[in-house]
Amino acid sequence: MANEVIEYQTYGTCCQLMRVEIDENGLIQDTEFYGGCNGNLQGIRNLIKGMNIDEVIEKCKGISCNGKPTSCPDQLARCLLLYKEEKTKVKA
Repeated sequence: MANEVIEYQTYGTCCQLMRVEIDENGLIQDTEFYGGCNGNLQGIRNLIKGMNIDEVIEKCKGISCNGKPTSCPDQLARCLLLYKEEKTKVKA
């Protein structure tokens, strides 16, 4: 089975678009971030590679940035939550 690649247009952050590659076991294989702080996003990319999406959601959900109600990690969590919701709808 091929990995799935999802795209998520962010809001409220410097990063404008995220692409996440997820394998059939729910593990993140790779990510790409368009816009935002290159160094921080490279760090996030390296840290989450191989992690289960539920673990990434748990660690990243609710993080704010400079007083904003969201952040790049929070947007990543929202992206993965949306992915899970869509997968649940397809199975139902």
